[in-house]
Amino acid sequence: MMKKIMLFCAVWFAALSITAQVTAEDMTVGQSCTSIMVGKNASATGEVITSHTCDGNYRSWMTMEPARDYPKGAMHQVLRGTLHTAFRNDTVGVKVIGELPEVAHTYAYLNTGYPCLNEKQLAIGESTFVGPEKLQNPKGWFFIEELQRIALQRCDNARDAIKLIGELVKKYGYGDYGECLTIADRNEVWQMEIIGAGKDVIGGVWVAKRVADNEVAVSCNIPRIGKLERGSADFMCSDNVEKVALKNKLWDGKGEFCFWRAYNCDYAKGKNFLEREMFIFNSLLGEERFNMNLPELPYSIVPKEKVSAQKVMELFRATYEGTQYDMCKNLKTVVTKKDKDGKAYKDTIQSPVANPWMGGNMMRTLNYLDSKAVTFHRGISVAWCSYSWVAQLRRDLPDAVGGVVWMSLDNPAESPRIPIFCGTTKLPSAFARCGNKVYGDDVAMWQYRKANKLATVAWQQTKKMVNKAVLDEQERAFRGLANLEQEVKKSSSKDEISSLLNNYTYDVYLHTSNHWQQMERKLWQRFGMGF
Repeated sequence: MMKKIMLFCAVWFAALSITAQVTAEDMTVGQSCTSIMVGKNASATGEVITSHTCDGNYRSWMTMEPARDYPKGAMHQVLRGTLHTAFRNDTVGVKVIGELPEVAHTYAYLNTGYPCLNEKQLAIGESTFVGPEKLQNPKGWFFIEELQRIALQRCDNARDAIKLIGELVKKYGYGDYGECLTIADRNEVWQMEIIGAGKDVIGGVWVAKRVADNEVAVSCNIPRIGKLERGSADFMCSDNVEKVALKNKLWDGKGEFCFWRAYNCDYAKGKNFLEREMFIFNSLLGEERFNMNLPELPYSIVPKEKVSAQKVMELFRATYEGTQYDMCKNLKTVVTKKDKDGKAYKDTIQSPVANPWMGGNMMRTLNYLDSKAVTFHRGISVAWCSYSWVAQLRRDLPDAVGGVVWMSLDNPAESPRIPIFCGTTKLPSAFARCGNKVYGDDVAMWQYRKANKLATVAWQQTKKMVNKAVLDEQERAFRGLANLEQEVKKSSSKDEISSLLNNYTYDVYLHTSNHWQQMERKLWQRFGMGF
């Protein structure tokens, strides 16, 4: 009887909570984003890779901002509040914090919630690690997304971007929580971790470390950089790192200084990793080398095999299925089957409605019926993801087509990826509005989200269909790249190149949105007849 009640409640709450999200009670504050970085000699095709999952209720609208020229004396407005706007010119909740001198020329860039790619193959991912609240200074001008924007507008390589961000923070102040930026260009990828210097202190504390060319690093809401390697060409930091830690009693001044230990968040409990970092590293090593009992993970690893962009996408789809962290492992039901002689027998199977993205209401209900039903584990793929991307930065190709962000809206385990290039100048109109702010059939997020949410109602029965659709569309989009790259190489017209790239982005978008619309119809028909 108990199993029947559990099955009924699972279906009922899945249906009633289609857009339910895990609340702060169900997950640790700050576990919001994942970034994976791959050095050029660790990647399958010699490219540099960085990435980002924007997990949370952030804006999903995006635009391509053109390059611009400015007259002498022009000023740049530093904004706050753009992460929760509904469309490009939405000013609700947006404030001008200050103005600083503009430069003569700014580069074109992809304007996402956290701006991520410019025309020079500079890409920036993001992951919040929060840090000690007493270090956050509300008087500091810059939140992290505005630092990303200016770096993309003004820099064409990772090292210059890091230096510029450091200079801006020192002069105008950092006002955000602790953040990690994964900054990459055609040749190298860095991790930059930054935090405030105190409540009323204009400035900030930051460290930056390059990922070795043959290694992979990961950032999942916890600072990962340890030793200060001053004097190394592959390390940079502000001059106040130890001073601020001493002043705020985050370090006792004894022994070698460790950045992540001093500026870590409470939920890390003396570690520089949680389940996501461990899972990603073990997956790339092909063995369970690391476990949760270890106090520390290395900053980066040499993977067993070269890592492709498709592999990073696969990791972004991970829900820990089949591991001890699988949230569905205890959700079982009994069904009647027949043996080869036609004799009926009872068998225990995984419940068809078990899914790794259960909302808080469902988890609480199931655990009320059986206290051991569901243990929350924050997977890499989450239902509250606004968008995610994987960037390929390829120095052997023209910038226009060499740099590409593979964009996905909604749950990264269920949604397809759409290529947006350095030379793309126009996105499909469906990308112009935020799906977290408004519902509409003409809003890109909802063109994928509707089928995604429906599929989770009976995920064990629908996941093969969704997984196949994701991989089929991914293979189709990658298959067309070689021909596109050759066409771009042959063209000397910037307008023609932009047209080629815009059309390819639109083609993949149109094909995927139609595919998900067809899945949505199939799912409604299936559930309408009962499942």
